[in-house]
Amino acid sequence: MTPRRALLGLHIGALAFGLTGVFGKLAIAAPLVIVFGRALFAVISLLPLAWRHARPGWRQLLLLAGGGLLLGGHWLTFFHAVKLSGVAVATLGFASFPAFTVLLEGLLFRERIRGMEWLTLVLVSAGLLLVTPQFELASTQTTGLLWAVLSGLLFALLSVANRASVKGIHPFQAALWQNLTIALCLLPLAWHLLPAVRPLDWLWLGLLGVFCTAIAHSLFVASLSVLKARSAALVFALEPVYGIAVAWWLFDEQPTLRMAAGGALILLAIALSARQKH
Repeated sequence: MTPRRALLGLHIGALAFGLTGVFGKLAIAAPLVIVFGRALFAVISLLPLAWRHARPGWRQLLLLAGGGLLLGGHWLTFFHAVKLSGVAVATLGFASFPAFTVLLEGLLFRERIRGMEWLTLVLVSAGLLLVTPQFELASTQTTGLLWAVLSGLLFALLSVANRASVKGIHPFQAALWQNLTIALCLLPLAWHLLPAVRPLDWLWLGLLGVFCTAIAHSLFVASLSVLKARSAALVFALEPVYGIAVAWWLFDEQPTLRMAAGGALILLAIALSARQKH
C-alpha cells in the first residue's frame, strides 16, 4: 500500500465512522435494536479478518468482554442522543471524549496533566457550552447533548480500559470479541423487537456493522502499516466534520453560527489531543 492509498483509505475510514450517526438516524428502530444489529453485522464481517490471528487467552477475553460492555453503552447512549437531538449535536457531544480521556488517565494512572491537555479540557468545555442552544432539561436538544456527552465519557472509559485489555491482541480479534459481547448481551433484550424491523432498516444496520465498523477498522489498521500514527489520528479527527456535513445535506440539520463555533473548538481540541498522543 502506497502512502497516497493509505491516506485515501484513512479518509474513507473517517467518513465511515462519521456516517454512524447518519445511518442511526435513517434507521427507524430503537437504539437497542440499532446497537444489536450493528454488533451482529460487525461480528459476521470481522470473522474472516480475525480467524487467522491468535485467539486471546481467557483472562484477556474477560477484559475484552468488559470493554464490549463499555462499547455497547457508548453506542446505546450515542444513538439515543441522535434520536433526541439530531446527528450534529450528538456527534459534537460525543467528540468531548478527549477531555474525559485526559482526566481519566490522570486519575487512574496518576499521569500528570500537561498544559496542552488542560487547554484541550478548556476548549472542549467551551465548545460544549456553545453547542448547547439552551440549557433546559425540558429541551430535547439539551437532553440529547447530555446523552452524547455521556457517550463520550463511556468511549473515554473504553479507550483507557483498552490500554490494558488489548495489549498484545490483534485489533481485529479485539474488535470481534467486543462486538460479540454486545450482540450476545443485547440478543435477549432485542429479540422481541426484531420482527418489527423494516427491511430497509436492516440495510442501515448492515452498513453500520460492515462499513462503519469492520471496513473502517480495517482501513485504519492497514493505514498504520504505512503512515505515522499521528497522521492517522489527525485524519480521524475529521470524523465529526464528515458526519455533520452529510447530516446537513440529508436532513437539513444546518448548524447555527454558535454551534459551528463550538464545533470548531471541539475539533481543535481533538486535533491537539491527537498530536499530543503520538
